Amino acid sequence: MVGAVPEAIVSVDGANAVPLIPKIRAVIENYRFRDYGDYSAWPGPNSNTFVQAALDAVPELQAVLPPTAIGKDYPYRGEWYGVTASRTGVFATLGGYLGLTIGWIEGIELNLFGGVLGIDIRRPALKFPGVGRLGLPLARS
Repeated sequence: MVGAVPEAIVSVDGANAVPLIPKIRAVIENYRFRDYGDYSAWPGPNSNTFVQAALDAVPELQAVLPPTAIGKDYPYRGEWYGVTASRTGVFATLGGYLGLTIGWIEGIELNLFGGVLGIDIRRPALKFPGVGRLGLPLARS
């Protein structure tokens, strides 16, 4: 089976990366779903759930996984509602099957069975399940 081509969503190097490394290492060391048998392709936890956990630990990155990242909305901390990873909005979820996210960085996203339908307000675009973003290109960090 062939998946999508990997896409860089954020990049930090040099002195700017140094304070972020301990935060990311803490996610790796404390990730709840790291044992054999924990992985679930849908709705999660999966590899996208893990990346989302790393992004949540480093809100200053202001990075968002693409709408095609099935599993990014899985509630890996067990929370059904809360503040978004960027700390600029809120989310509510029903176990990754149904959810709503509203935030400046995330935009407005309706999660339906892992697929995202939404609007990116900050960088105008529409978000579609299986397609991704259609609109202005993302600025690279």
